[in-house]
Amino acid sequence: MHNSLTAEEIDEGWVLLFDGKNLDAWRSFGADSLVGGWVAEDGNLMALGEGSDLSGDIITREKFRDFEFSVEWKISPGGNSGIMYLVKEEEYDVPYATGPEYQIIDDIGFPEKLEPWQTTGANYAMHPPVNARVKPVGEYNKSMIRVKDGFVEHWLNGVKVVEYELWTDEWKQKVGQGKWKDYPGYGTAREGHICLQDHGSKVWFRNIKIREL
Repeated sequence: MHNSLTAEEIDEGWVLLFDGKNLDAWRSFGADSLVGGWVAEDGNLMALGEGSDLSGDIITREKFRDFEFSVEWKISPGGNSGIMYLVKEEEYDVPYATGPEYQIIDDIGFPEKLEPWQTTGANYAMHPPVNARVKPVGEYNKSMIRVKDGFVEHWLNGVKVVEYELWTDEWKQKVGQGKWKDYPGYGTAREGHICLQDHGSKVWFRNIKIREL
């Protein structure tokens, strides 16, 4: 049954972030409420594809430090979205300036050429995925993000596709030489929100759950 937890999952510490109907665990970035652009539809937390200028990315009301985050998702044809984590709001206008992003995109149908670090499962603009197997558009994929003591893993459909360590000299050098060089707060937070991105595409999320480690 979707959007529910088994007794075993409850014992393991998993908590639902969406029960298929209620959006109370989420709010818009920089706001006290969910301002629009996201709805509960057919058991999914769905971005309507209005674009970030109209509705905005949404974040969990709670912050997390060490955790496993699990979700199933599907993307619209040509679509683009993502899951950001360790996101902080203070002094930032947009969540992507603060937290790493698990990339979600239509690898095949996206209208522009994609670099490896832009494809599904990547740590966007930082680490390309390895051995990623993405299901066709319209089918659900399962993603997991694990953060523990600065060590991060991205999983896609049961396969670990990215691993890296935050806050090291290597991490700081990579940030300083790439897309985020002009974002001094990027990837510095020890704890933060989980963020679902509204990038102007319809995207569906279900079975959204998290457990603290």
